[in-house]
Amino acid sequence: MKLSYVSLVALSIAAAGAVITPALASSHREAPGITEQPKVDGTDFYMFRSYENGRSDYVTFIANYQPLQAPYGGPNYFTMDPDALYEIHVDVDGDANEDITFQFDFDNNLVNGTGITVPVGDKNLPIALRQAGQITAGNQGALGETETYELSMVTGDRRTGARSSLGTFTKPVDNIGNKTLPDYDAYANSYISDVSIPGCGTGRVFVGQRAEAFAVNLGEIFDLVNLVPIDGDVPLNENGDTFPGGITQDRANDDLVGKANVTSLALEVPISCLDNDGDGIIGAWTTASLPQAEIEDPSPTYEQTSLYGGAFVQQSRLSAPLVNEVVIGLPDKDLFNAAEPTQDSALADYVTNPTLPVLVDILFRDAVNTTLGTSIDNLAPSNLPRTDLVAAFLTGIDGLNQPDGVVASEMMRLNMGIPATPRNSQSTLGVAGDDLAGFPNGRRPGDDTVDIALRVAMGALCYPVPINGTPTDLGFCDPSDAPVGNVPFTDGAPISALELQNTFPYLNSPIPGSPNN
Repeated sequence: MKLSYVSLVALSIAAAGAVITPALASSHREAPGITEQPKVDGTDFYMFRSYENGRSDYVTFIANYQPLQAPYGGPNYFTMDPDALYEIHVDVDGDANEDITFQFDFDNNLVNGTGITVPVGDKNLPIALRQAGQITAGNQGALGETETYELSMVTGDRRTGARSSLGTFTKPVDNIGNKTLPDYDAYANSYISDVSIPGCGTGRVFVGQRAEAFAVNLGEIFDLVNLVPIDGDVPLNENGDTFPGGITQDRANDDLVGKANVTSLALEVPISCLDNDGDGIIGAWTTASLPQAEIEDPSPTYEQTSLYGGAFVQQSRLSAPLVNEVVIGLPDKDLFNAAEPTQDSALADYVTNPTLPVLVDILFRDAVNTTLGTSIDNLAPSNLPRTDLVAAFLTGIDGLNQPDGVVASEMMRLNMGIPATPRNSQSTLGVAGDDLAGFPNGRRPGDDTVDIALRVAMGALCYPVPINGTPTDLGFCDPSDAPVGNVPFTDGAPISALELQNTFPYLNSPIPGSPNN
């Protein structure tokens, strides 16, 4: 329940000195604050030219929230926070300010105010579960809770700009199991809706649970990289030698894909809605915000467990993957995700002078030298400040996805003029794999961003990058600056577009809580 700030202040005075402090948080459980607010925890952001057949004139945005959802995580599963505001921001002119914002505002309600009820003797009482029978696309009478969301578009500043409601839509219930939802695909697909965007055309929207698509060897990576992070299948030289003990690609190395679900806010927008300045390059990021102040309600109800009021405060922010996990220092993680892109210069040192390569050097230099018989003094690239990482994370790459007059700021950037690569032809390494429609030119679900980010951090852009089949020197640095920049770093957890859907919303249907029929 959202209250006016004046009302909330009055309540706080009456609450015997209760202290209210705005929370700073972040995304994908990589900052301390967000662990307290999992419903607004942004996990991944995808932005790409749509590659579904017949949809080449569209851009798809997918903002994922609520990480590490156990498929069996009932009985309350993973509704969105009705007090929060979830947003996708688009910068069309490179000035680090949002020009278009798509807002998702959720509302959860019990059917008839009680949910499903059953007679028990002379009483009629609500059951403890969300459902009391099978649910299909054409029959949802057994579902006792509905979750809807209003989708709005704001032009200009996210809080003071012109706001237009694009409609109210329904979110399907999570994939409880095959007995409750015998055909989840058909059921969920019935909630893919057309959405009319003023002045430019019609797109599509879907909000619902999806199977996690972020492939990562999560436990091993955060246990001081407890693996040999070099691809054991890729030759290191012309003799075909591979790195001894190098990890090989295997789904068994993956801690998320096939094991966890996530909640996706997917929106397909006509390119004509986004190319306002004519250069075809946009930047985007996602956020989730909560009202500034909260008081816990001592007599909670379904509709209200806390009282909220005041201005919205940003809790989560996400664009390129792994930035806050492995780039931003621990003291500033919450601050980074509370900030807007215009404030990123205050934290630029983490990009120009990154710590991750130093950690890799500390952990693996002796092992590399011993195994290969080399005498490398430092595995970390020496081209400081790291202009290659500034391009990858803050400005886009000149000639690929850097807008004119760009203001350095952390956001995903996409050149919408580059045609989509069909699913069957996509390289999991994106631009580094000679596929210009992939990461870091936007991000598709089948881009192996962990491997790409590891390689870029260790200096891959100091070496020629294949562009349309021709090795191209990007001019940031020399191979001598990055002694292991051409090494195939990997966490051994693969992903491919072929494992995912070829149609909107692209991510696979969620893993059922019960696999039994």
